[in-house]
Amino acid sequence: MLKKAWSIIRWTFVLLFASSILAVIAYRFVPVMATPLMFIRCFEQIGDGESIKLHHSWVSLDEMPASMPVAVMASEDQNFLHHHGFDYGAIERAARENMEGGRIRGGSTISQQTAKNVFLWPGRSWLRKGLETYFTFLIELFWSKQRIMEVYLNSIEMGDGIYGVEAVAEQHFNRTAGELTKADCALIAATLPNPRRFNSGSPGRYMKKRQQWILRQMKAIPAFPE
Repeated sequence: MLKKAWSIIRWTFVLLFASSILAVIAYRFVPVMATPLMFIRCFEQIGDGESIKLHHSWVSLDEMPASMPVAVMASEDQNFLHHHGFDYGAIERAARENMEGGRIRGGSTISQQTAKNVFLWPGRSWLRKGLETYFTFLIELFWSKQRIMEVYLNSIEMGDGIYGVEAVAEQHFNRTAGELTKADCALIAATLPNPRRFNSGSPGRYMKKRQQWILRQMKAIPAFPE
């Protein structure tokens, strides 16, 4: 019985390992039309007695303004083009600030956020963090930086029930993603990583101040490669 149980466990892990790699390879070519977070938010809305809000449309990276990837790099991950999934300097700075009692922040890169958004669930458990590391390694191995950015900008939460650049452009700016201005892109980036608290459609003083900071940072960020 123990031998049989061990065989089942072993093959289960083999199956999960193989399916995870196949999923990552598939998403190298196939648009990500839904993520675990989208379903979680829908169930939360139902549980709160609200109607379901889910706005999401996939657009390719070349349909977005060139300023959009530059804005999120300026805001979230200025070393995105240079690291291999993990920015150890940012992690160290975040840990130091947290220990000193400053604003609680993470050191997650755009690659890590993409891995979490597409394959995992929100949370801070060691299991989820370990799986995030695993999937970050896989997407950095099998995807290009352009593909990681494309999936990130299409899957990230950008408002209440709003996912991706096209949806936030329609819901908050009444235009398509391709029509967003440089200032719009900086304002959208300014909502991250807390887009349900900060609304790019009705920015307050803090949001506008952060938008201006991002616009200044964008001058030092190279154009995103095609």
